[in-house]
Amino acid sequence: MTQSNLSIPLISQENKFIIDSTELDKFWDNQPLSFSVTEKTKIISFIHKIPVIDPLAFLNKVAHYNTIHFYWENPSKQEAIAAYGITRKFLIESSSRFQQAQKFIQSCFQQTTIKGDTSLAGNNPYLFCSFTFFPNSDEDTAFPAATVFLPRFQVVRKNKNCFFIVNYPLKSPQKRQSILSQVQQKINSIDWSQYTQLVNSKITGENFDNETQAANANQEHFKSIVISALDSIAKDEFSKIVIANATDITSPVPFRVIDSLNNLRSRHPDCYIFSTSNGQGKNFIGASPERLVSIQNQQLVTDALAGSAPRGKNTTEDVKLANLLLKSRKEKREHRAVSEFLIQRLQQMGLKPYQLPLQLLQLSNIQHLWTPIYAHLPRDIHPLEIVAQLHPTPAVAGVPSEIACAKIRHYEQFDRSLYAAPLGWIDNRGNCEFIVGIRSALIEGNHARLYAGAGIVSGSNSDKEFVEIQLKLQSLLKALV
Repeated sequence: MTQSNLSIPLISQENKFIIDSTELDKFWDNQPLSFSVTEKTKIISFIHKIPVIDPLAFLNKVAHYNTIHFYWENPSKQEAIAAYGITRKFLIESSSRFQQAQKFIQSCFQQTTIKGDTSLAGNNPYLFCSFTFFPNSDEDTAFPAATVFLPRFQVVRKNKNCFFIVNYPLKSPQKRQSILSQVQQKINSIDWSQYTQLVNSKITGENFDNETQAANANQEHFKSIVISALDSIAKDEFSKIVIANATDITSPVPFRVIDSLNNLRSRHPDCYIFSTSNGQGKNFIGASPERLVSIQNQQLVTDALAGSAPRGKNTTEDVKLANLLLKSRKEKREHRAVSEFLIQRLQQMGLKPYQLPLQLLQLSNIQHLWTPIYAHLPRDIHPLEIVAQLHPTPAVAGVPSEIACAKIRHYEQFDRSLYAAPLGWIDNRGNCEFIVGIRSALIEGNHARLYAGAGIVSGSNSDKEFVEIQLKLQSLLKALV
C-alpha cells in the first residue's frame, strides 16, 4: 500500500465527520507501523490529546450492538472513560479467575509500547475487567466468570484534559515512514465539537405497567427468605446475610442504554455510573455508591458501606433520619461487620490499614453509614490480588462469607451474574479502580432485570427490609429510558 492510499475511514453525518468504528477496525488491522519496535512489542498504544468532550456522547455515536464496550464515570470528580472494540480479550471460566486475569494483564502491558502525548496523568492505556459474583454458575449466564479486555479505542476525560487512545496489534514490525504522523493528522481532522454534550431523548424515565405486579410477586417470597434467614441467625449458623431481589421489567420498545446512563449520572452525581456489554446485546448498567478498591500511586482506599436509611422529605426529617441511623445498634452492627472484615483482609496481606471515623454518605434518595479505609500498597502486590482478597465483602454477602454465599445460592431463585461483583479498570502504572456492581440492571432489548439487596442481621424486620429494597430500585426505575 502506498502512502497516498492511507486514510482513516470517516463517514458523514449531518455534514460532520465521525469515526466509523467498523471500517476503522479494518484500517488498524491492515496497517503496518512506521517505526522500529522491540521483539516483545505486540501492541502499540497511540495517545492523542483532544478537546474536552463527553465520553458518553462519543460512545453513543460509535458503539455497536455487537461490540464490547465499557463505560465508567465519577461525575463528582469530573472523570469519565469510554472504551469499545477489542484489541486483546480474555474470557475466563475458572475459580482461579483473578490469578489468570492478573497474568493476562501483565502480559498485555509487557507487550505494549506507548506513543504520543504521555506527559499528563491519566493518558495511558487501561484494561477493563468484570467478574461475576460467583466464580461458577449452574445456568447459562450473560457474562463469563471473568472478562478482561484491552479496547481498540478509548476516550479518557479527567477534569479539563481529554485523550483519545488507540490500541492496535502488530502483525509484524515492518517499517513504513510517516504512518503515525498521518494517523495523527486524521485524528486531528475529526470534528470533536459534536461530542461535547450528549443530547438526551425527549422521553424520560418511564412508568412501567408491570412494576407493581412484579414487586408484589416478589414480596412474599422475599419476606419468607428473610424469616428463614433470621431463624438461621438465631441458631448461630451465621451472623449476617445479604439477600438480593431481582425484578423483571418489560418495555413496549427496546431500552436506550446510553440515555439511561445519562439519566443515572444526572440523578446520582455522587455514585459511580457504569455500563459494560458482552458484545451479544446484553448490557449491565448501574449507579453504584460502593467502591471496592481504588489505588493511585500505591495509595489504596476501600469503603466500608453498610447500614442505610431513606432521605427525608425536608431538612428536619432528613436530620432526624440521619441521627436515627447513626444511633441504630442494628445498622451499626451491620456496618461494623464490613469494616472489620476489610481491615482483617488487608492485614492478612501484610498491609497496615487505618480507618477514618464513621460518617454518613448521603445520596439522592438514601443515606449510608460509611467508613473510608486507607493503606499503602507495596509495588509487589498486584491490584487484582486486593480485589480477590476483598470480594465478596459482608456488605454484599454476609458473615462468615463462605456460609453466607452457600445460603445465598439456596435462597435466591436467580443467578447474580455481575450483580454485587467487582467491575473496574487497571492501567499500565498499577493504578486501578473497582466498584461493587450494586444498584444495577441487566438489559437486553426491551427486557430489564433490576437488582437490589438488603443486609439481614439479628433484629432485621422482613417488611422494613423489603421497603429498603424497593427504595433502592426506585432510582433505577426512574432512570430507565
